[in-house]
Amino acid sequence: MQDARLTSWLWGPVSALGIWAALLTLAADQAHKWWILAVYRLQDRGRVHVTPFLDLVYLKNRGISYGLLPLYSREGQWLFAGFAGLAVVVMAVWLARGITGKLPALSLGLIMGGAAGNAIDRLVLGGVADYMQLHAFGFYWYVFNIADAALVAGCCGLLYEFLRSESQSRRKVALSPSTKRGLGG
Repeated sequence: MQDARLTSWLWGPVSALGIWAALLTLAADQAHKWWILAVYRLQDRGRVHVTPFLDLVYLKNRGISYGLLPLYSREGQWLFAGFAGLAVVVMAVWLARGITGKLPALSLGLIMGGAAGNAIDRLVLGGVADYMQLHAFGFYWYVFNIADAALVAGCCGLLYEFLRSESQSRRKVALSPSTKRGLGG
């Protein structure tokens, strides 16, 4: 009985999908960062124009999203990495206990893998390695990496699933017999 209860906390019906998504995201992010920094040595090249809408430019982000709240100390980076690690554990429990659909599981996996990838950067590099920048018509978006893209995609997936389930819930309430009786008299 004890093992079954512990397993339910740590493993659910779609945990495998979420964990695989997290591991693949983490591997792709770390492999690409390693190649960009150790092989291509982007930090020594400056801005590299790849396409009319994409440049490579190396930045070390010592803050949170968009460089907000920068912490330049080693302890500050460990604090951010610890927070990311805690968030990954909480999401893994959420994945095991409360998620049954494939899209939310995949979305949580993308978020967990992205958070873990950026946390590793903080511990190894002293900040997050960002290097891709999209631009169009003179407007330049923030500099990001694969982990950041996975975080955004995962959040969009969760938002989509939430809005879709809310819409279905409202439709069920509107069509229920008790609602029709209340409206008709």
